[in-house]
Amino acid sequence: MKPITYCRHARKRMKDRIVTEEEVSFAVNQADYIEPDVKDRKNAYKYIDNRFIRVTFKEENDNI
Repeated sequence: MKPITYCRHARKRMKDRIVTEEEVSFAVNQADYIEPDVKDRKNAYKYIDNRFIRVTFKEENDNI
């Protein structure tokens, strides 16, 4: 499992939506569904604790 690096925008969105790093990691690594997005990004969807979480991420050589 590659480590996840969070940009400032991602951290702000997580704080606004009350989403933890553990939930993001779980969504990326155990996604119910993954779809391609623009600019080589992907969207991971996961149903966690009665809510649906979408995580947009980009895989790189040594991290996500």
